[in-house]
Amino acid sequence: MAYFSNQIRVTYGDTDQMGIVYHANYLNYFEISRTEMMRAQGLTYRQLEATGIFLQVVHCELDFHRPAHYDDLLEVRSSISSLGKASLVIVSEVWLDGTLLVTGKVKLAALSRSSGRIVPLPPELTSAVNQFCVSSDK
Repeated sequence: MAYFSNQIRVTYGDTDQMGIVYHANYLNYFEISRTEMMRAQGLTYRQLEATGIFLQVVHCELDFHRPAHYDDLLEVRSSISSLGKASLVIVSEVWLDGTLLVTGKVKLAALSRSSGRIVPLPPELTSAVNQFCVSSDK
């Protein structure tokens, strides 16, 4: 399966009192991964928003297998499991030294900045992420 990979170093502020990454921070890691996935293909979120399109999170899931700790260098792997007319689902995995720590998925819908209504995904976005797709709902 084709996926985008990036690394994230766990900061002290990412951890909780138990010294492990606070669960909600994985959603931030996933956001960094999808932003960098687009950037690596020549499209930034800033450029997308300049066209009047926002990507709104409409659903997310996380499954925790092992904890990450302060100063761990994590690998986040992301791919597109579903690419529809107005939404996409990005699945992500967090790895540490060959061990799977967290799996999750985030569904994003394209919204018009002016109306707040769901609109088709712009071709610039679908082109940018197409190589990381494992299926399509078109």
